Amino acid sequence: MRAPRALIPLLAVAGAAAVVATAGAGSAIDGLPSLGPAHADQSRETSPVSIATVTWNVCGDAGPGCPLGPRPADLVRRLTAQAQGTVVGGRKVRTDALLLQEVCSGHVTALEKTAALKGWSWAFAAHTQNGRPRACANGQGRFGVALGVRGTVGDVRRTDLPSPPAHGRVALCGTVDAWQARLCTAQLSSADDPAGEWRRKQTARLAELAAGARTILAGDFVEGPRGRALDPLYHSYAECDQGPEKRGGGRTAQDGAGNAIEKTDYLFTAKPVSISCTVPTRAEHASDHRPVSAVVRFG
Repeated sequence: MRAPRALIPLLAVAGAAAVVATAGAGSAIDGLPSLGPAHADQSRETSPVSIATVTWNVCGDAGPGCPLGPRPADLVRRLTAQAQGTVVGGRKVRTDALLLQEVCSGHVTALEKTAALKGWSWAFAAHTQNGRPRACANGQGRFGVALGVRGTVGDVRRTDLPSPPAHGRVALCGTVDAWQARLCTAQLSSADDPAGEWRRKQTARLAELAAGARTILAGDFVEGPRGRALDPLYHSYAECDQGPEKRGGGRTAQDGAGNAIEKTDYLFTAKPVSISCTVPTRAEHASDHRPVSAVVRFG
């Protein structure tokens, strides 16, 4: 495993309005309307908290490179194991939050019903295709992003990101009052945006969404660390897997043989914090991406 990295991120700039929708905790959210901004009340006193967070593109749909796409029950078992514990800095810790991409609503429904995850809350938001929620080809409902937390997540909001007309992308955010923290997950445009023009617009919107004293923003952002589309995030926030080389980190995307080929998965934080971050050095057999695990310590 990679050694833990500790760093001090930059202060977040104030965010513009986000497009949002609200729902109760503990239920999957899908196809919600977009309404307006959501940030935690920063006037409240905050207490120190550590949040063990995993961001992972689980490759949950049927298709090339998705080992468990045709086997949803196996993927749910793998996600359950990841939710029960993850390794950060060579030490296994209890996972507090999962931020998922390329997941189906059926997986989230199954996770909600999993006895081992009693007490977790889940939310889901679908990407769109030609203006309609995108379906998973494996019959597992809709295709998009999800977040799960050990405890209660509220103020759940779905934001449509600027996207090519035929392939809409979304961000999903929720607040955990017990941590006084805001969590957001997203997956950016890929093959339908070869020049990265839409990704630059998407990261600018994500930077607005993530503005706040205690924010974790993570997902599959498609580009390598030096991609120009990531400039708004690196400018205003800190990414967890940093060492002596800025804008680097462990490779997370795998080829067909399980070799790590590029870093495309990220976990950004706002406000000065301490972070330990790990990317597995072994091949991940459940997906074509390796998970990024971090312990975020807000003061």
